[in-house]
Amino acid sequence: MAKSKKETRFKEIRNAKVYHNYHVGDKYEAGIVLVGTEVKAVREGKAQIADAFAHIKNAEIFLHNAHIDEYAFGNFNNHNPTRVRKLLLNKREIFKLLGAVEAGGKSLIPTRMYIKHGLVKIEIAVCTGKKLHDKRETLKKKIDMREAEKAMKRNFR
Repeated sequence: MAKSKKETRFKEIRNAKVYHNYHVGDKYEAGIVLVGTEVKAVREGKAQIADAFAHIKNAEIFLHNAHIDEYAFGNFNNHNPTRVRKLLLNKREIFKLLGAVEAGGKSLIPTRMYIKHGLVKIEIAVCTGKKLHDKRETLKKKIDMREAEKAMKRNFR
């Protein structure tokens, strides 16, 4: 019996730290240049983008520190897990990102990796680093919202 679509469906890979450590600005969808065994590993969900960042060099954009595990059934041609990977964006978008980064204080951080129409895509965001007091404030707001939701649930019962 064939598996249903929900069982074989790919789960996207998220960077949970990005919203805690950065103020997230504009987001862009980029293609990523991968070799065959990398695509298979990403489909299995064996990738991490928590420490990754994007860097612009010679009007091209590259992804650094993204870890895609070696494919379990690969042979001696398996890929290097932490190699630098090229991202695919329009020139107009690359120059827009370059202007934002060169203005100062901003970084290009991947927020999630997913498959769209059979192709691996990565969402990168223009981010500004948070100070410690900003992180604490965000955490307080999150806790307050959680308590408010609990109180509302109790009142509706």
